[in-house]
Amino acid sequence: MLLATQLERVFILKDKGQDIRLTDPEPRWSVEAVMNFYANTYPILTTAKVSAPQIRDDAVEYKLESIMGTKG
Repeated sequence: MLLATQLERVFILKDKGQDIRLTDPEPRWSVEAVMNFYANTYPILTTAKVSAPQIRDDAVEYKLESIMGTKG
């Protein structure tokens, strides 16, 4: 018998060379809505881009990386 489970979403913010793990405040929200939710605490998220999700340790990881200071 197969059992389907929904994987937890985890958002990883790279800030000043450190990885900050952010939990999913609401699984039904889009990734952009989660970024807006955390933007009050981490203003760098207002200009961040999202990488493609990766499945790691029974969780879906989204990497949030700032594009400030990059050219092109």
